[in-house]
Amino acid sequence: MNLKKIHNVYFVGIGGIGMSAIARYFVSNGKNVAGYDKTSTQITQGLEGLGAQIHFEDALKNVPISFLEKENTLVVYTPAIPKDNTELNYFLDNNFTVLKRSEILGKITENTFCLAVAGTHGKTTTSAILGHIMAEVNATSFLGGIAENYNSNLILGEDKVSVVEADEFDRSFLKLSPNIACVTSMDADHLDIYGNADALNESFLDFSNKVSNTLVVAKGLFLKGLTYAIEEDADYKAYNLKIENGKYTFDVKTPSSEIKNIEFLLPGRHNVMNAMAALALADIYGISLEKIKESLATFKGVKRRFSYKIRTENFVLIDDYAHHPTEINAVEASVREMYPDKEILVVFQPHLYSRTRDFIDSFADSLSKFEEVLLLDIYPAREQPITGVHSEWLLSKIDNKKKKITKKNNLVKDIKKSSANVVVMLGAGDIGVMINEVTEELLKTVIYEV
Repeated sequence: MNLKKIHNVYFVGIGGIGMSAIARYFVSNGKNVAGYDKTSTQITQGLEGLGAQIHFEDALKNVPISFLEKENTLVVYTPAIPKDNTELNYFLDNNFTVLKRSEILGKITENTFCLAVAGTHGKTTTSAILGHIMAEVNATSFLGGIAENYNSNLILGEDKVSVVEADEFDRSFLKLSPNIACVTSMDADHLDIYGNADALNESFLDFSNKVSNTLVVAKGLFLKGLTYAIEEDADYKAYNLKIENGKYTFDVKTPSSEIKNIEFLLPGRHNVMNAMAALALADIYGISLEKIKESLATFKGVKRRFSYKIRTENFVLIDDYAHHPTEINAVEASVREMYPDKEILVVFQPHLYSRTRDFIDSFADSLSKFEEVLLLDIYPAREQPITGVHSEWLLSKIDNKKKKITKKNNLVKDIKKSSANVVVMLGAGDIGVMINEVTEELLKTVIYEV
């Protein structure tokens, strides 16, 4: 398939964070772009502002007629789309060229020098840091989150070098052709796809075998490659880690050099690890350590990754995408590090019935670390309910006297009732939309005013 000869690109699920980055890329390259998604969001509105035609009802009548020309149209879909989607089934039944998101990302980047970031946690932040560094050489970066520096999930450059998130969901990363790659973590996840942790590990091994040049791995993983770590021996080692004036400073030793006094704004040791992974990949590519140091000092973060929504002396509200026990633990540790003497309330929306079932005890242990817990109903995403799996079950396992189920329409009231002056809202569902309303309502209250 020659992408240069394709005129129309139609996206089924265009509002997804990964899908919309590819849609932006095609718009920027002069293609006609249209698509369907369930609801209008800031992401879809941004695409519409660029000229994409988007509708929100799954019906063939809504597809622009020019996109029904088989020879000129490429159809891209996300695996999150239900199997009974009318539009997708029409394109499949009528032999259009139909590719998964991961397949088209592989096609776009296969003739570039590709730097890929894999791992069950840390992909988005690491790839955003790396994309920020690699902007030095006009790389094009496809991100799974909105980079604050660019207010976009696409850092558009030239077509010689690419940065991509290598997503393990649905074994998507096996469609890529990475030259340099890293693996940040390999905790069990997506067991609805893989069945067990061994199958997930096998998939990461398959990915590592696709890397043509150099693989970098967090120290402790079983994969063979250069290692990175904090305060322990590794090929890339961060040491003298300190917090000064609300930011990290640290030194780094590489296999062949050393650099001092790197500054990094993002809180949490896990984010220092993310920075180390990005540093290693950029160093291997050939970016100078001084340029990497400059980029790390100016990186502002990714939306919904420890994003401050309210930050005053009296009250702090933090928004984060964390939806796996390991991620919740990382957020909790980061909040403790920044606010060691404060009472912390967590608002958590579980994501997927299967993930809640598979990690129920680990979720309970993670949430029990907070002083107070508000639990929303499970966000189903692509799943149907599973008998016996609900937020009440998770609540019963949390070892905390100050815990309760809350509803969306009562959430602000329940937060206001709390004595905690640090609130963390976590989850991968529509809690990411709710956070904006919660922020607005809390800012109306005098005690929380900036």
